[in-house]
Amino acid sequence: MKAIIVNYRLSNKNRKWNQVILKVDGINSREEAKKLIGKKVILRYKNKVKVGKITRAHGNKGKVIAKFKRGIAPVFLLKEVEIV
Repeated sequence: MKAIIVNYRLSNKNRKWNQVILKVDGINSREEAKKLIGKKVILRYKNKVKVGKITRAHGNKGKVIAKFKRGIAPVFLLKEVEIV
């Protein structure tokens, strides 16, 4: 399943560099997004792989929040990731 990194998880004063918001293809409601919680997210670039985990739904339109161990560089915004 494919998804796109839309943005970081934000608050009024802080940006969480290791948490990103994903827009998943074919998911359009919060109930469908909740079924993805616990699945792995794979970000591939060059010969490296970063693995994260979907932790919760974000909003009512099917977006989810994925958490990685280390921060994700701004270069990867709007890049495609794979959900396994």
